Amino acid sequence: MGPLAGIKVIDMTTVLMGPYATQMLGDYGADVVKVEPPEGDITRQVGPFRHPGMGPVYLNTNRSKRAICLDLKNPAGREAVLRLLRDADVLVYNVRPQAMARLNLGYDVVAKINPRLIYAGVFGFGQDGPYAAKPAYDDLIQGGAGLAHLMAIGGDGTPRYVPNALVDRIVGLTAVGAICASLVHRDRTGRGQRLDIPMFETMTGFVMGDHMGGLTFEPPLDKGGYARHLSRDRRPYQTADGHICVIVYNDKQWEAFFVASGRTDLRDDPRFTTFAGRAANIDAVYAELARIFLTRTTAEWTELLAKADIPVMPMHTLESVLQDQHLVATDFFPVVEHPTEGPIRSMRVSATWSETKAEPPRPAPRLNEHGEAILRELGFSSDEIAEMIRDGVTTASPAAKE
Repeated sequence: MGPLAGIKVIDMTTVLMGPYATQMLGDYGADVVKVEPPEGDITRQVGPFRHPGMGPVYLNTNRSKRAICLDLKNPAGREAVLRLLRDADVLVYNVRPQAMARLNLGYDVVAKINPRLIYAGVFGFGQDGPYAAKPAYDDLIQGGAGLAHLMAIGGDGTPRYVPNALVDRIVGLTAVGAICASLVHRDRTGRGQRLDIPMFETMTGFVMGDHMGGLTFEPPLDKGGYARHLSRDRRPYQTADGHICVIVYNDKQWEAFFVASGRTDLRDDPRFTTFAGRAANIDAVYAELARIFLTRTTAEWTELLAKADIPVMPMHTLESVLQDQHLVATDFFPVVEHPTEGPIRSMRVSATWSETKAEPPRPAPRLNEHGEAILRELGFSSDEIAEMIRDGVTTASPAAKE
């Protein structure tokens, strides 16, 4: 029984941003019903996989959900969704609002059926600007929000995208917070509302919160940018036999580092002795640290810095992070048994609650795995369900096919 137990969420999202948000809501205890088109969420096809339609991206963003397959362009499919929405608490969708309007599922329509509904859209752009109807993807928003430019400044001069669907996940997290806040408001007032979470505005605020710099002021004091983040030497340090991640940040840590590294001579260098001095000479500071870390092995530095209480972490690969001693101790990557995919490595819910434990209630579902059961919950008879299958509104459940 997670903290959102009793909340019903209708998930009309695909790919990553929306499914990541709704998975979190499901992990927190909500009953999440994933509504997929007949062909399924496109991420089902991203391999490698043991069985078609059950790829790792899908498996890792769609646990804690029940699944139903419906053709929303068919009036009978739309009717089924409207029945789902009558007693739902939250609808999450990630197509453009114009597409929802074409399906006759816009907020003005749905709110008449269920005025308590939180109608949450996660899509590209705010609806009061010239980009309102534009399509958007993670890469586009990374570029538009300045991330590719910052990667060029801090790298070799070539604009690059962060090798992670950073936008999708940050906007998904933002959506979870906004949805939960809206549920609190509804509990106080009894009223639902439309909620728009645009990717471009969300990520621009995320990036510029660090890098507004002197552009904060009018007139500007500089061209923006946080120098420490943009230093080309801000990266894992090479050691005598590998790499290590270290931050020597405040004055206490620097004093400990002078002693631990045997470089007490740096106490007399104004570039190193104060926070302001280090900030003004950050490239030189990082370059000197890089030279120092070459003098010992990774294991030697890890032990030395840990004893001095200086922040240090290993530089993991995608494989070695699975064996990190802390993550192993906390069982962050439990191996669970999926009913069709066999043993799969999952990830724990990172937040913990003292009173309402949050655990994923079920693994990611097969396409339409719960479809017929959900339709029966909505009052459809066996004959009506059979007719919907014949008409292509839905498909037979996997159990029925087997």
